[in-house]
Amino acid sequence: MNNKLAVFGGKPIIKKKIPKYSSIGKNEIKSVNRVLKTGSLSGFYGSWRNGFFGGKEVKNLEKRWSKQFNCEHSISMNSNTSGLYCAMGAIGLSPGDEVIVPATTMSATAMCPLIYGGIPVFADIEDDTFSICVKNVKKLINKKTKAIIAVNLFGHPAELKKLRKLANKHKIYLIEDNAQAIMAKEGKDYCGTIGHIGVFSLNYHKHIHSGEGGICTTNDDYLAKRLQLIRNHAEAVVEDAKVQDLVNLVGFNLRLTELSAVIAKEQLKKLSRHVSKRIDFGLEMCEGVKSLKIRGIETPKIRSDCTHSFYNWVIKYDEKKYGVKRANLVKALQCEGVPCFSGYVKPLYLLPIFQKKIAIGNKGFPFNVSSVNYDKGICPTAEDLFENKIVGLECCAYDYSKNTQKKIVNSIEKVFSSIEKLKDIKLKE
Repeated sequence: MNNKLAVFGGKPIIKKKIPKYSSIGKNEIKSVNRVLKTGSLSGFYGSWRNGFFGGKEVKNLEKRWSKQFNCEHSISMNSNTSGLYCAMGAIGLSPGDEVIVPATTMSATAMCPLIYGGIPVFADIEDDTFSICVKNVKKLINKKTKAIIAVNLFGHPAELKKLRKLANKHKIYLIEDNAQAIMAKEGKDYCGTIGHIGVFSLNYHKHIHSGEGGICTTNDDYLAKRLQLIRNHAEAVVEDAKVQDLVNLVGFNLRLTELSAVIAKEQLKKLSRHVSKRIDFGLEMCEGVKSLKIRGIETPKIRSDCTHSFYNWVIKYDEKKYGVKRANLVKALQCEGVPCFSGYVKPLYLLPIFQKKIAIGNKGFPFNVSSVNYDKGICPTAEDLFENKIVGLECCAYDYSKNTQKKIVNSIEKVFSSIEKLKDIKLKE
């Protein structure tokens, strides 16, 4: 191995760019062409008739999704974000109601309560699995709490069964944001099916995709009907549909097209194969890095009862062990050809929308009906992981071969063997 780091002019271990991952093949193209030839690109109608629930391909996808994940109802959406919005409406969220969300997650998780005037309350995350901390959630539940949103971050399940039990005890809802953890499991149960509502993503950089899209799953008939109504034009059909509970039944037109549905249906056939490939990559990365016995890094923790689906492969780096800034480590790895990132996302309460408490209109709504604290420091673990520790690889963004996986491990070994040379210099990621 050439030990001169690429960041200092040495030869990188990975010389060619790692190819991007694409799950689209001949069957998707064939199916899209078939639908195009019909001329019916959407089967939805906004009035109370059969088409209110979508066209042939949408219904077919929903049926297959329910069978795959052993759930009663699957309701397609045009995105995971849309699914989260509809979930908040379906549970009857009202202005001033509080929804407990993890500090570290994609922004949509914390935005969805705001749509209905709800207040996001941020819980800290676990230091090892990066999931919402159950102990912290318990402390945050009060009379205003309407729901908990658990995010199965990076592909690892949150403590969903504990959270469901907690939600049931307090007569509140558990919503799963399962955008990153398709096929992950807690015990024998799929993530996305343990909460009252689960929300899946079909965005283009997930394990499978339809460009954009999402699916809500539930075993509750009442919630399923409300999700279907809000997805379309609820307000136009409640009279004909003889709906009594009108709370939040304002439709958003968040419907999936026939084209997206047929792509998703073909992708679903490949799901096990694609996820298995990511799991193999993630586990082999764990084994490879552990074999190096490097001080100061921790590979992903996988709870004994869980299946990790590895949307991202994320390690923790301890700067104090070497006195080397994480930014220098990441830059050195990137120069070796490793497409890694640091920090993931800033804890969401530090975003301007929460720091300035401006969301809906210019008068501070809905924050002006609440005294919830969004000060820096409220979720110290999330802040520390973001600012100092997280280093990761996007498992679904690239098509990693076995050889590339080994080269990534070799790159990590190379950089850490010369890590002292990264001290006292400033490198930009």
